Amino acid sequence: MEENEREIDLAPEYYRPFLDVAQSIFDAETYGTVCEVLALAADRLKGMTRHDGTPFIVHSINTATIVIREVGLGRNSTISTLLHDVVRLQLMDVHRIGSRFGEQCVGILQGLCNISDVDPKVAHDQIDNFRELIVSYSTDPRVILIKLADRLEVMRALDMFPAEKRAKKAWESLNLYAQIAHKLGLYNIKSELEDIALKHLETKDYNYISKRLADSASEREEFIRAFLRPIEEKMRQHGIRYHLKSRTKSIYSIWRKMKRMRIGFDEVYDLFAIRIIIDCPQEQEKAQCWGIYSIVTDFYTPNPERMRDWISIPKSNGYESLHTTVVTEAGRWVEIQIRSERMDEIAERGVAAHWRYKGIKGGGLGTEEWFTKLREIMETTQTQSLAEKFDAKLSSGEVFVFTPNGDLRKLTEGATVLDFAFDIHSNLGMSCVGGRVNHRNVSFRETLKNGDIVEILTSKSQRPKADWLNIVTTSKARNKIKAYMREEQAKAASLGREELERKIKNWKLPVTMDDAVMVLCKYYKLKTGTELYGQIAQQKIVLADIKDILTRFLNDELDERPVREVAVSKAAAGPDDALIIDESLSNIEYKLAKCCNPIFGDEIFGFTTINSGITIHRHDCPNALRLRERYPYRILPARWQNDGAKGAFRATVRVQADDTTGMVNKIAEVINRDMKINIRSMSLNSSGGVLAGLINIEVTSTQVVEAVIHSLMRIKGVQRVFRVNN
Repeated sequence: MEENEREIDLAPEYYRPFLDVAQSIFDAETYGTVCEVLALAADRLKGMTRHDGTPFIVHSINTATIVIREVGLGRNSTISTLLHDVVRLQLMDVHRIGSRFGEQCVGILQGLCNISDVDPKVAHDQIDNFRELIVSYSTDPRVILIKLADRLEVMRALDMFPAEKRAKKAWESLNLYAQIAHKLGLYNIKSELEDIALKHLETKDYNYISKRLADSASEREEFIRAFLRPIEEKMRQHGIRYHLKSRTKSIYSIWRKMKRMRIGFDEVYDLFAIRIIIDCPQEQEKAQCWGIYSIVTDFYTPNPERMRDWISIPKSNGYESLHTTVVTEAGRWVEIQIRSERMDEIAERGVAAHWRYKGIKGGGLGTEEWFTKLREIMETTQTQSLAEKFDAKLSSGEVFVFTPNGDLRKLTEGATVLDFAFDIHSNLGMSCVGGRVNHRNVSFRETLKNGDIVEILTSKSQRPKADWLNIVTTSKARNKIKAYMREEQAKAASLGREELERKIKNWKLPVTMDDAVMVLCKYYKLKTGTELYGQIAQQKIVLADIKDILTRFLNDELDERPVREVAVSKAAAGPDDALIIDESLSNIEYKLAKCCNPIFGDEIFGFTTINSGITIHRHDCPNALRLRERYPYRILPARWQNDGAKGAFRATVRVQADDTTGMVNKIAEVINRDMKINIRSMSLNSSGGVLAGLINIEVTSTQVVEAVIHSLMRIKGVQRVFRVNN
């Protein structure tokens, strides 16, 4: 036994294969450190066993072997893998490990422990959220790679677990970890996770496909040799350096294809693929791959629909290869994959290959971009220095938290306990008084972090308040609080109005309700009657003061006429000092009257209402004369902004035409197809050979309406077209 291994309190058969791999890869100093870490982990986990009775440390050793040999990571990843269970079980403080073996190990171990605390629920509708949560914990890219190695080791030893655990881990591996491995280009790990998962989830189907593959193995091998003989002879003549691989389709892939296409095993024609892997400089890869494609198609006929050129344009996850499917004279289809040694290394080992870092532009990354950047970063980066090179952090726009029963919820970053309550249910948010985060009582203002377990505390007497809008960050919570506040304001306004009407009647004052409201809004500098009613209901305005103000108004003791003070936009140099109507105005409350539906180009005026701010009417509005006669002091001159209106207005035209075949289609085509105008609704009825009705259209000005009328009148059979009030 070597000097470095003397302190390892463990039977050599458990750790010897791992140390052989480590010694073949690491230098003497690193190898000595790995031995020291292994001895430490074995000591801390002493006496603990797995389900099959083997020492618990064996899981860490086997995982570390995968980390080194199959994923291709280095010193810090190996140390962190060996010590993961020691830290997870709180048998050693992580910061002591950092001071002893380096701070990089601290970050990796913390990420691994965070992921270990995640317990995905068997629910397809939440699997994407769980995947994003796992990625969010992997601020150091090595974390997710070690976790994949950890899961692969568990799956290889899955038979030792109880049936319920086997099913759960198989489901997680298939739906969660295999998907992550695929996105990282770790195809071997992906396929193995899928096959083992299928073995335990669909045992009968797995055994059937496995047996059929075994039964046909010798025949396949003989066919492949005969198929490749002319191709290899031609490549040798051209002096091409190459080697061959044949890959049988994974059992899971075959099973999935059989299910998806509803076919039997014998109908899966692409059971295997042949890889031709060339050894050449990178700058010659593309030309040589296409050269081999030419050789292959000299002997066999390709299917153009099955051609895949991932050399010119690689897949988003970095995969490069040239695929074609050819048919033999006997009618048997064969898939050929042509690639270089470099491409094959990336395809086989993903992150262990020589990956390329292209740089990160500013801003955070979403989950998909994070995976892509992780692949890109490693093409020319040694895996031991990943942390220094990888500065692409996952987008800080999301936080993932759990309900007490394990449901995962995705919220925006900065979300509070109150946000979480509204996310669960509106009623829960309305009555929230606080919460328990990770079994600790907190205020509903508490900001949540990834992985928090949150329970909401409620009270029947709790009601939302306006300052809650300063606490929440999610749009759902803000909208619910605003809706509640509006509802409460409406209730208060109704009570306030009833109170004011009753008092004016009791006081026997000779003043209309409208004039009373205008006087009081002017006096208290309020914008709308609704505000006035609300303040009366909340007793912010004393009724005795109202009586005094109205009495002084009736006795002409108030200084000015009752005109409500509003914020309006005036023409900078307009002689008429008119209200300018433009969607860009933000300091004015107005709306377009429904009785006449004004649009840009109409002559308009403003009318100050009691409850709804300023309403814009057309001069020829049916109500215009009445408004001017009864409330002249509430009329405001108004005009459209000179440079035109933004957006679309609704206009209605009445059409009268002969009821002939296709008339409705002709009218619709002129408006919609020829004039490119959106028809919001059309209601045409036939009576006595005459087709008549209304068409609602979206326009930008009166000129467009006039153009529509002119165009419709040109249709043969159209009798009358004119604009109407709505």
